[in-house]
Amino acid sequence: MNAFDTCSDETLLRMTMAGDEEAFTRLYRRLRGAVCRFARQMSGSSSVAEDVTQEVFLILLRRAELYDPQRGSLSTYLMRIARNEILRRLDRDRAYVALAEEDSSPDKEPDENLIVRSDPLGNLMRDEEIESVRQAVLALPLHYREVVVLCELEEMSYGEAAALLGCPVGTVRSRLHRARALLKQRLRVYEAGEQGAARINRASCIG
Repeated sequence: MNAFDTCSDETLLRMTMAGDEEAFTRLYRRLRGAVCRFARQMSGSSSVAEDVTQEVFLILLRRAELYDPQRGSLSTYLMRIARNEILRRLDRDRAYVALAEEDSSPDKEPDENLIVRSDPLGNLMRDEEIESVRQAVLALPLHYREVVVLCELEEMSYGEAAALLGCPVGTVRSRLHRARALLKQRLRVYEAGEQGAARINRASCIG
C-alpha cells in the first residue's frame, strides 16, 4: 500500500499547499469521480461535467487556503464549488428548461393527486427507466434538482446537503418532499406517453 493511500483528504491538501505535486495527483484521483458525477447529474452533459470538474480542481489549487474543515469535508467543499460553477454556467446560457411549478412556494405540501403510489415505469426496460428518470430530474427547477441529486443520487444526509447548499435542514426536507412529488408527476406523464405510443404501434400493425 502506498503511503499516500492512508492519508486523509485534509492531509493531502496540506501537502499540496506545501508544493507536493504527487499529493495533489492522489487527491484529484480520489475525489474527481464524485465531483464529476455530481456535475453531470446537475447539468445533464458529460462535457460540461468534465469542464466543471477541471475548473473545480484549478480553483482548489489557487485557493486551497479557503477550505475550512470545520464547515464540512473536502469533498463537500469541492461539490459546493462545482455547484457554483454550474449555476454560473446556467445563468450565462440558460441551456436547460425547468419544469413549470404549480406553486411557487417550495415549502408547501404536495397535492396528494400528484403522488403515484405504484412504480410508473414498472413495465419499461431498465435502460428506458434510467433515461426517463434522468430526464425527469433535469426537468426539475434547479433548487429541487440539486436536493434530489444530493440526497437521492449522492445519498448525502440532510445535514450534509444543507451545509453544501447553505440553507437550513428543514428547507432541504421540504424541497425534497416537493421534488419527489414533481418527479412522480413527470414520470407518470412519461408512462402515459409510452402507453400511447404502444397503442398506436399495435393499431398500425392491425391495420
